[in-house]
Amino acid sequence: MLTRRDAGRFARRAAIAVVQLWGAATLCFAMLHLIPGDPVDIIMGNQALVSPELKDQVRAEYGLADPPGVQYARLLGDLARGDLGTSYQLQRPVLDALVEQLLPTVQLAAAALVLAILLAVCAAVLVPERHRLARLLFSGFEMVAVSLPQYWLGILLITFLSLRWHVFPVIEAGTWRSLVLPAVAVALPIAGTLGQVMREEMDAALAQPFVTSARARGAGELAVRTGHALRHCLVPATTLTGWFVGSLLGGSVLIEQVFGRPGLGQVALTAVTNKDIPMVTGVVMLAAAVYVVVNLLVELSYLVVDPRLRRDGR
Repeated sequence: MLTRRDAGRFARRAAIAVVQLWGAATLCFAMLHLIPGDPVDIIMGNQALVSPELKDQVRAEYGLADPPGVQYARLLGDLARGDLGTSYQLQRPVLDALVEQLLPTVQLAAAALVLAILLAVCAAVLVPERHRLARLLFSGFEMVAVSLPQYWLGILLITFLSLRWHVFPVIEAGTWRSLVLPAVAVALPIAGTLGQVMREEMDAALAQPFVTSARARGAGELAVRTGHALRHCLVPATTLTGWFVGSLLGGSVLIEQVFGRPGLGQVALTAVTNKDIPMVTGVVMLAAAVYVVVNLLVELSYLVVDPRLRRDGR
């Protein structure tokens, strides 16, 4: 049960979350207005014969003729009401377009995250601390996985598992098999980072007196690792996982491009290329909101993973 101190801490975290969302909106607004190009050209479809008078009329209709300060205040007011505006390019509400493309990205992010966690837990639990060769092999694998760019890893997977061996389809085909390769390409770098952290925490936990006591009572090595030491690895792993979840929804652009998958990555890339200000703002705010919510959930999960935090009041 949450104490008053916990409630106060989470209230402060909620206030920080509002500031983070405001910062994301402000930074997005500033960057988009620094990019060269006229959004009216996107709205008009880059028509060469459009008169300057018609452009001025469109600019006034969309509020693009207002001073930047007025546009910024209007943006914050719309966001406070949950209104993301209308896409210049698609000519439809941004929220509807985002919801339509959200499911494929969520599927990819969830599959990659589950696979990464499974690989990291296996690396932490199954690699014995005294087996130098096994630890060396896993360390080398983790370093390679972390160092490889996701898009290059995706190209390798397509080359061998799709084009050469025909195990999985090359592009999105609407089945679970088309999700395997992009999920692996996204998961391996995450698994490498999580695996390194969890193995270090596992080594530290195995050196604690409670592990010696468990072994003295006759507990097997696997039982000691899974039943006693693994829980002590979960706090730093949970922190990293929360960060990865926040970055996965907005960071899948290249993978979705490589594998020809629909999703937020494709929408974001097209919107940035065409300077579709409402759509870019919507993608940024969605990613920021997911990041904020996940971090709040991570804060709550600490109290479940490690009850000592409740007792210590930290």
